[in-house]
Amino acid sequence: MKIAFVINQTHKETARFTTTLLALRAHQMGHEIYYIGLADFYYESAHIAAHVRKVLPDQKITSANRLMELLRGTEKTKMFLEEMDVVWLRFDPVLDMVNRPWAAASALQFASLLKEKGVLVINDPDSLGRASNKLYLEGFDESIRPKTIVTRNYADVVEFFEQQNKLIILKPLKGSGGKNVFLINKDNQQNLKQTVEAIARDGYVIGQEYLPDAARGDIRFFLLNGEPISINGKYAAVHRVQQGDEIRSNVHQGATTQAAVISPELLLMVDKIKDKLIQDGMYFVGLDVVGNRIMEINVFSPGALCQTEEIVQEDFSALIIKKLEERVAFGRRA
Repeated sequence: MKIAFVINQTHKETARFTTTLLALRAHQMGHEIYYIGLADFYYESAHIAAHVRKVLPDQKITSANRLMELLRGTEKTKMFLEEMDVVWLRFDPVLDMVNRPWAAASALQFASLLKEKGVLVINDPDSLGRASNKLYLEGFDESIRPKTIVTRNYADVVEFFEQQNKLIILKPLKGSGGKNVFLINKDNQQNLKQTVEAIARDGYVIGQEYLPDAARGDIRFFLLNGEPISINGKYAAVHRVQQGDEIRSNVHQGATTQAAVISPELLLMVDKIKDKLIQDGMYFVGLDVVGNRIMEINVFSPGALCQTEEIVQEDFSALIIKKLEERVAFGRRA
């Protein structure tokens, strides 16, 4: 297969990114790998092209670090993307909100045009446009998500704060990586107005009920085409535990990882959301689960697969690529 990974910028990718792991495994399984930055697309006479960095199977790369070195040293070449078997959207829109606010939306438009031409684009670019912030979760069964408000009005937040016994989480509607996530309680409520104003400068504010189980971290749980990813009865999931007084469970915010216990309740929650995920074309997603609630559905570039493989000791990335091979082969036969 020819697989193109659409990322923010090559120089911002690292060897520990999930995208790197997936690209390396696809390369090792004999596929051609292409990297496309958000600023690399090109349109001419109804054709969608891009200035790509490519890695071919005969280059025999054995490590993620070597893949990164090779990509950064490779000159871009222009290529028509109708030739691709898969265009995999693996960028984070939040990273370009300030300096390149046009980048993510433009990439989704190019990807939608490719989809119309019959190229397999994952996750579905049209649905990603609707799922570009945390409101996407609100379209699912309310029994699986925390009580939530979305507003830019301080009085709304105060009212919600009182309803939740003066214990809430505040964060930006459009955000990632645990940035600007705050716990507000009766001991620091004097900071409430300042916190709301700070978040609201960049858009809408989410207020969520605080779940006591959050003190024990969260579970990143990977799904493929609406189903849990598993090998030998072991799930692609990792328990992320925050350090000290930190409330965020993101690995790059200092959280540690350990084996996750997958309860029947978690699997039941997955069962309640899988039909909509399949309908929306959300092929590869990562759930953030706290207790009996899904806090977020990561649909753009869910990470922590490297840590998951290390802890669970299963080659989930190879399984993901194998399933993609089967999907592409089925599409060709159809």
